[in-house]
Amino acid sequence: MFDTAKFTERVGRSLGATVTECARLGGGDVAESFRMDLDDGRVVFAKTHRSPPPEFFQTEAAGLTWLRDSGAVAVPEVHAVEDGLLVLEWIAEGAPTAATEADLGRALARLHRSGAPAFGRSDRRTTGSRRLPNDPCDTWEEFYATRRLLPLARLAADADALPEPRVRRLEQVAGRLPELGGPTEPPARLHGDLWAGNRLVDATSQSWLIDPAAHGGHREFDLAMMRLFGGFGEAAFDAYHDEYPLGDGWQHRVPLHQLAPLVVHAIKFGGSYRAATRRALDAVLAG
Repeated sequence: MFDTAKFTERVGRSLGATVTECARLGGGDVAESFRMDLDDGRVVFAKTHRSPPPEFFQTEAAGLTWLRDSGAVAVPEVHAVEDGLLVLEWIAEGAPTAATEADLGRALARLHRSGAPAFGRSDRRTTGSRRLPNDPCDTWEEFYATRRLLPLARLAADADALPEPRVRRLEQVAGRLPELGGPTEPPARLHGDLWAGNRLVDATSQSWLIDPAAHGGHREFDLAMMRLFGGFGEAAFDAYHDEYPLGDGWQHRVPLHQLAPLVVHAIKFGGSYRAATRRALDAVLAG
């Protein structure tokens, strides 16, 4: 059983303060999350993991800091990170205004423009629930093939998440990326898991990004992820395009960039994600 009192004491020690109030938040299947008030006046968000993989929260903290360092988009400050512990700046949630979506689109464009040293991560840390590799690559084609599609094809085959012909088609896409990927672009600074649940709107109606799988990648990936599960207004995409226009034919490449998250979800949940993966493969290979 999780010992809230001991965890509260641990958070206080990590911050050099005493926790005066602690409220449990929703945390999913494996996480325990809390709002904590400190005796020095700070309010923080703290979370732990029942069985964290090695450097689990250190990877998240590094990604948050890297995104925050761009100065382009609001990202919570990391107050403390240890094995099994992450403490962040508290974000008081509010409601969006008519300008919120467009402001997010422009901020995301600036984030992507801030760039990355390579496709992947300099620290080579894995990300996501499938612990996908992020060893740096010189080109997006190499990165998406060898760090995303091919590892996911193997995982899907091992888990019997996709039928063998579909796995072979996924490998086929990986081999055709130079012709399927569109104009060459430099590595963008990506959030890497940009669905609506990883965007908070604060009390001033500003968007904040949380829970990244940050890496250097193709900027169309973040935008395709935003479209995959919905929750973002068209004003965000319009403002992004005004700020940082996408390459010709980007509309046809949306299924290509959605393949990786769809296969992840097919492995984790099966069901409709298997059919969605098939439809994405059909769209990519039809061209």
